[in-house]
Amino acid sequence: MELQPIQNKIYEIRGQRVMLDRDLAELYQVTTGALNQAVKRNIKRFPPDFMFQLTHQEFANLKSQIVTSSWGGVRKMPYAFTEQGVAMLSGLLSSDIAINANIAIMRAFVAMRNYIMTTTTVTAELSEIRARLALLEQTGKDNAEAVSDLSEDMRQELDNIYQAIGALSVKIPQARKVGQPIGFKRTDGKK
Repeated sequence: MELQPIQNKIYEIRGQRVMLDRDLAELYQVTTGALNQAVKRNIKRFPPDFMFQLTHQEFANLKSQIVTSSWGGVRKMPYAFTEQGVAMLSGLLSSDIAINANIAIMRAFVAMRNYIMTTTTVTAELSEIRARLALLEQTGKDNAEAVSDLSEDMRQELDNIYQAIGALSVKIPQARKVGQPIGFKRTDGKK
């Protein structure tokens, strides 16, 4: 029995993954009435966390989610069985078909749980990567601002240095002193 068709019949209601009585009856190849009758005869095996009856609102919400619905006229609200409730059903229905269907259903629940855990792990890892990326982006922006501030300071310092060099390289014209003639002067008056 393939898992995908079974997984398509597992719904989330009241925060729990469940299968409806009609879908289980179809897989077990019994009528929904026969399945529910077997459950009622053994009701002590099905506490509320194993099985519960849908409210009208839950049933309406479920029908609206399923596009190809063949629900027809329903007199009683369906029962929803959790994974533990389905496991408990295996003790009630002992035909080979029911046993094989139950094994496939348990595998479908396990496969879904593994998928959800993997997805949750991947989602958590992605969130961590996003947080790290945001931190790196912020650090990059802070670094860019610091470099920009440093660059502005450096440009100002370089401008000051260039101005100082320019001031040193410009010769200031000085008034010429009347200098003394070069050479030796004789004191005897002769030239």
